[in-house]
Amino acid sequence: MSADHEPHGRQVRPRALAIVPARLGSTRMPRKMLRRDTGMCLFEHTVRNSGRASSIERVVLATDADEIVSAAEAAGVEALLTSPEHRSGTDRVFEAYQKLQGTFDVVVNVQGDEPELPPADLDLLVDAFADESVEMATLCAPIETREDALSASVVKVVRDARGDALYFSRSAIPSFEHPSRPSADGAPGLAAVMRHVGVYAFRPGALAEFCALPPGALETTESLEQLRWLEAGRRIRVLAVARQAPGIDTEQDYAAFVARWSEAKKESDRVVEESRIR
Repeated sequence: MSADHEPHGRQVRPRALAIVPARLGSTRMPRKMLRRDTGMCLFEHTVRNSGRASSIERVVLATDADEIVSAAEAAGVEALLTSPEHRSGTDRVFEAYQKLQGTFDVVVNVQGDEPELPPADLDLLVDAFADESVEMATLCAPIETREDALSASVVKVVRDARGDALYFSRSAIPSFEHPSRPSADGAPGLAAVMRHVGVYAFRPGALAEFCALPPGALETTESLEQLRWLEAGRRIRVLAVARQAPGIDTEQDYAAFVARWSEAKKESDRVVEESRIR
């Protein structure tokens, strides 16, 4: 599918659907999707935040648990029950898409533990599909420290001149051990290193093809499923954003999120109260 064009040349935005995969089990933080220290379940924060993107027409939660479906229904969130056997969130997203009615140009996979992705970043991702050659897209952001550049827990990506991925790795790529000159901040080569931001968007046909492909050798070696697409000879457009929003992997991550949310709510309430008084 491709975006149409209006008579005066203004491009019509691709129609986008966001699907939020949210499983009940989690190794580091069990049942985190149902945590509600803010008064809202974690998945609800992610769904509401994704819906703030002007490019997203509909947001659907895809889960493996009746308990999450019930919580979603109580919160007024559209949710679908999917198989508990899926090996990845992408497979869960595809099953949910198959069950939904409606025609969309783009399917965006927003992980349930990413409640603070800037809506503008999601818009940037969707707008990439105005280019008819783009089948799959994701995001990247600068890496600011040598520790992160060397950390196996931080996924790195290198791109070609068009912005398509050359490779993703847990290793430091490109190597900055022997640069010809230092970067502006004095850290040799660090400015060239980009971290992958794990939100994906697909054309529906590409999503079906991706899920039909068997895992490749590179995917298995790096434990990075996006390498399956590159290994099959396909392209991934990678858009640069200013920073990576913090995800929720641990109790410490969640506590920090709750603190940020509480401060933001206090400020919002203060502004509303001042407006009411005036």
